[in-house]
Amino acid sequence: MSIRFTAKARRGMVVLSAVVGLALGVAGCGSSGGGGDGKKPDTSSSASKSGGSDPSAQEGQSDTPLAELKGSNGLVLDITSATRDSGGFVTVNGNLKNDADKSVVVPAALSGNETEVIRNGPSLGGATLVDSKGKKRYYVLRDTDGRPLTTTGFSTIRAGDDLAVFMQFPAPPSTTTEVSFELPTFSVGTIKISG
Repeated sequence: MSIRFTAKARRGMVVLSAVVGLALGVAGCGSSGGGGDGKKPDTSSSASKSGGSDPSAQEGQSDTPLAELKGSNGLVLDITSATRDSGGFVTVNGNLKNDADKSVVVPAALSGNETEVIRNGPSLGGATLVDSKGKKRYYVLRDTDGRPLTTTGFSTIRAGDDLAVFMQFPAPPSTTTEVSFELPTFSVGTIKISG
């Protein structure tokens, strides 16, 4: 019951975040001055609307990532935080970067191979945390409709761009502070859980 309530509350926060983001975007488009700085918007703004990443989850993080994982075709995932919360979850935040000199199609394998998760579109649903001492593997959480609690809805990352991402897992026991982070097509990294 509490997982269902938490999932519904998170969905509400996603909708609220998307509405606020759209309102700010409309307000920004309506401002006078027209000159602009010539920059194109990055892919992270569209991912936040569709993925529901909580903007406050990445505030105050250090510049040094917990782990840097190299993937295929120049993709790099920097894990910036892994925080345990009182609700029994671990939220992993990071940046998915394209270090290649051309746009990269994000591999479908990142979504994992579960039919229910794949049905909900591109995501990081294939990510897992592995507690080698406790001999347990923790998969990305799903809501009651089978959608993974992770950044979703991205397919291509332009050369040099990055995308803020998050994944939420069930928390290992409080005595476990270090886990391996695994994502299909990426190298494995060891991260420390705070909180």
